[in-house]
This record gives sequence, C-alpha cells and structure tokens, in this order.
Amino acid sequence: MRSTFMGLETNKRGLYTQQSALYTTGHNISNANTLGYSRQRVNMQATAGFPGVGLNTPTMPGFLGTGVEAGSIQRIRDSFVDQQYRQESNKLGYWESRSKSISQMEDILNEPSNYGMQKSLSVFWQSLNDLAVNPDNGGARKVVIQRGQAVADSFNYMYNSLTEIQNNIGKEQEVGTKDINSLLQQIGELNRQISEVEPNGYLPNDLYDSRDVLLDQLSQYLPIELNYEPSGGRALHIAEGSVTVSLKMKNGATVSLVNGNQFAKLTTNPSTLNPKNGVEGLSVELPGGGTQTIPHDELLDVGKLKSLMNSYGVEGANGPEGLYPDMLAKLDEMALAFANKFNEIHGSGSDLNGDPGRDDFFVFKDNELTAGKITINADFEKDPSLVAASDSKNGKEEGNGNIAKKLAGMQFTELIDGATVQSYFQGIIGQLGVDGQQAEKLAFNTATLLGAVEHRRASISSVSLDEEMTNMIQFQQAYNASARMITVIDETLDKIINGMGVGGR
Repeated sequence: MRSTFMGLETNKRGLYTQQSALYTTGHNISNANTLGYSRQRVNMQATAGFPGVGLNTPTMPGFLGTGVEAGSIQRIRDSFVDQQYRQESNKLGYWESRSKSISQMEDILNEPSNYGMQKSLSVFWQSLNDLAVNPDNGGARKVVIQRGQAVADSFNYMYNSLTEIQNNIGKEQEVGTKDINSLLQQIGELNRQISEVEPNGYLPNDLYDSRDVLLDQLSQYLPIELNYEPSGGRALHIAEGSVTVSLKMKNGATVSLVNGNQFAKLTTNPSTLNPKNGVEGLSVELPGGGTQTIPHDELLDVGKLKSLMNSYGVEGANGPEGLYPDMLAKLDEMALAFANKFNEIHGSGSDLNGDPGRDDFFVFKDNELTAGKITINADFEKDPSLVAASDSKNGKEEGNGNIAKKLAGMQFTELIDGATVQSYFQGIIGQLGVDGQQAEKLAFNTATLLGAVEHRRASISSVSLDEEMTNMIQFQQAYNASARMITVIDETLDKIINGMGVGGR
C-alpha cells in the first residue's frame, strides 16, 4: 500500500535538491574571479524506489520512483592536469630565476659599451702609446695614471656590483626558504582541517582549493611528489584525504616535507650564507622528528630554490661554484694576470729620473688579490715621474719611450688561457650572452607550455558565467516544477480529504 502523501515527499526532495543546486551555482558565480577556485556541481542521484527490495516487499505494478537527492557537492578538477601544471611550474621557476640572475649580471658588465671595461682598456693602451711618443711629457704621464686608475675602477665596479647582487640573491634564497616553510605549515594546517571534515561524509571543496593553491606555489620552488591518505570514518569515496608532500631527489629518493598535519622546516646549510664558501645544501627538520642534510648536488636542477643556489654559489672542491662565483673568479684571474704582467714590464724600465722602474704600479688593497681591490699605487699619483717609460740602463735618456711602447703592446700579449686581456673578457661576455639567451629561451618555452596547461586546466575547472547562467535557469525551472507538483498534489489531497463522503447529502 503506497503512502497517501508519497508525492509530497517526492517533490519536497526535488525542491531541496534543486535549491542546493541553485545555491551551488550562486557560489560558483560569486567566486568566478577567485584565485584557484574550482567550479562545483551537485551530484544528483535518484532515491530508492518504492516498494523496497526484500522478501516481504508487497507485489505491485511498476517500481515507483521516490525523487532525487544531492549525493555530494563535488569540485571539478583533473589531477593529471594539476600534476602537469606543477611540473612545468617547477621548470619555469628555475629558468625564470636563472634568466633574471644572468640579466642582472649583463647589466653590470654592460658590453659592448662606451663606458665599460673594453673602452677603459682601449683608452689606457692609447695613453701608453701617447706616452711612448712623448716620454718626457708630464701631462702624458698623468693621463696614463688616470687611465690606469679608470681600468682599476672598472674592475672594482664590476666586482663590487656583482658581489652586491650575489648577496641579494643570497637574501632572496633565505626569503624563499622562509616562504617554503610557511607554505608547508599552511598545507599541514589545511590537512588537519580537511581530516576533521571528511569523516563526517562531507567534501570540504573550498579547503581543497586553498590547499591546491599552496601546492602550486610550492611547486615553483621545489620538485615535489604528492600522495593522498584517506581520512577514514564516513568519508566519501571521492574525498581527497590528507596530502603527503615529499621532495624528489636525483637518485629517485624522496624526503618527507608534509605528513598529515606535521610539516618540515628547511634551512640552507650553512644557515648564515657566506659567498666565500657557497651553500652546502639543505638542512631539513623532518615532520616526524629528526634532521636530514641534503647536499646541493643531490637536489634536482629544477625549481626556483635550486636556481638561486646555483646563481649564488654552492660548495665545490676548490671553493664556491656557480654563476656569480665563477664570474667573480674570472674577473679575479683577469685582474691579477693584467696587474702582474704590467708590473713585470714596468719594473724592467726606468722612470723619468733614470731610476729603475718599480714593479708595483698596480697594487691590491689589503693584500686581497681580487678585482675589487686592484688600484694604482698612490706614490705614482703623487709623483707621475715614477712612471717607467724608458728601457735605458744608463740613467736618464730623453725621448726613450720603449717601455711605454712595450706596455701598450700588452694589448696583443696572450696572458690568460692563450688569450689577451681584452679577448679573454670578450670571451666571458660572449659566453654570458649564450647562457643568457639559453635561459631566456627555456624560460619562454616553459612559460608557453605552462600557459597551455593552465588554459587546459581553466577549461576544466574555472567558472563560465554563461554556463552558470544556463544552469541557474535549468535549476530554477526544475525547482518551480517541483513546487507546482506539490500544489497539484495538495489540490488532489484536498479533494480526497474534504470532498469525499459528501456525495449522499
């Protein structure tokens, strides 16, 4: 025997379900411009038919439906596309940071230019040629000293500017590490909240979205691997559970970063950055306790953090290695070879007074043999006659500018790796240009791939206002129809209840 009020219950369920769908549509529309929001839908399912299934079920024609219910409210997301997005984001984080570091270096070296090292060397050689023609001219000697100081200043400027940028990269690396720790902590906290909601049979979709945004941000810094652990209880089969985040290594091993509501804390090792030593690697306070040290050469060459390490400098067998340490070492080598050869030739001549030339025309402050410390001996600035332009061995010889000519000829002398000072510097600039072009190209290609994946993800998960408006009309009409059915059934019941049994009166 079917219930007299069965139709009311059926359509009441329809009202409630369509109302939930309308509310969900409104939620989608409200968050159309929210970062990381995934559109949601109500998974409608038919309720159990009447009569039920069993041995005592009455026999009757048909199997009457009893309406609809909202089985769950699910967000629309594709985990495979998310994985692709994070992989490309990881690569982009590396190459964008690499390209930025090289671009900053190119701005400092600034070649070819009318004010760079090449120009300083050119005018210095010219001043020596002029001195060779007029070795007794005091003005020509002063010009040589001034031009020599300009060369030293160029070395100082490049070295000090690159060192300053290197220190800034080191600070950026520390800030990046703090950002990573903050992201790990927030992911752990969201895991805790999600694990408290899911066992009750609900899907915390907005918490899922917030967690995915954090995972997207984390993937820019580190290569991560994700696994999901079910929450248990009455959790739905489509519930995502708590995410376990691990750091992927070159050897295929992983290091746990987030496990449930526990999270790791990362620091660079050593925590106090020192450009003279470079970064040894990462020190990880593991989620479950204990500390693990990860050498830099075991980290995959992807992600912004590794790029910052490689630019700042990592520990090597013979000192720090990386983009900026290598460039500074080349400048040091160039400045030292230039100063030693110049001083050697200068010391073999005689000054304006006929006295033997001194071999300390170029000196290094504080005995630090770096491009940042090279300068002109202050004695020469005070007394330009000390400049050795002559090769006379018998005292003063007017008009003898052979040593000055020989010093000017240094521009054609092979000093470093079979190259002259200027050609060696040109080689540095050329290699930097190639590296910069490669980094820029890979950053562009990776950004293009990331954009394609992001577009594909948006086509799946983002809110389409046109689609939501269509859904809104659809659910509204279904709601109105259910309400109309209740009215019809109410009128039918009114006839039965109030109209029956009065026919004989």
